[in-house]
Amino acid sequence: MKKYLLGAILLIAVSISAKAQVSLGIKGGVNFSKISTDNIKESSLTGYQAGLFARVGGSVYFQPELYLSGTGGKFESSDNNQNFSGKVRFTNLNVPLLIGKSFGEKDLNFRIMGGPIYTYQLDKSGNLGDNINGAIDNFNKSNIGYQVGAGVDIGAITADLRYEGGLTKISDSFAKRQNLWALSIGFKIF
Repeated sequence: MKKYLLGAILLIAVSISAKAQVSLGIKGGVNFSKISTDNIKESSLTGYQAGLFARVGGSVYFQPELYLSGTGGKFESSDNNQNFSGKVRFTNLNVPLLIGKSFGEKDLNFRIMGGPIYTYQLDKSGNLGDNINGAIDNFNKSNIGYQVGAGVDIGAITADLRYEGGLTKISDSFAKRQNLWALSIGFKIF
C-alpha cells in the first residue's frame, strides 16, 4: 500500500505541470493530540511525525505528503465513586493533500496552507482499564480529516505549524474525533 500511495503522490505532482517548480524534501516534528469523547475528561498526548513531502508550483502550490505519526489521547473519569484513567497510542500512516499560497522571495517566504488528510492506523496500544473493557479494539483503521496551517521557508529549511481536525469518528464506541497541533521542521532536498 505504501508503494501505491507514494506512486500516486508522485504522479499527481508530475501531472500538474511539467514547467512548475518542484521541491522534494524530508520532515519531522512533534504533535500534541487529543481525542474528544462523551462524558470522559480527555487531555493531550505528545507524539511525533516523520516522512516526505513534495511541493509543486510557485506562489500557489500543491503539497502532497507521506509520513508516519504517533498520536493518541489520555482519559480520566470519576463515575459512581470509581476513578478511571487510561491512554491510547496510535502509529499512523498519514497522507495530507494541501493547497497553499506563499508570500515572499525564494530564500525567505511565508506560507499558508490547507486541505484534506487521510490517516490509516498501522498499530495501536493502550490501557483503558476495566470500565470500558474492549474499547481499544473498537478504533477505526481509516479516518478522514483536514489540516490548516502556516509555515516559513528559509533557504532549504522549512517549518510548519498546523492544526488537524477529524471529520470522521475514530471510534463508534466512545471516542468522537481526534484533533492535534503539529510543529514540523523539514529540509528541501531539491
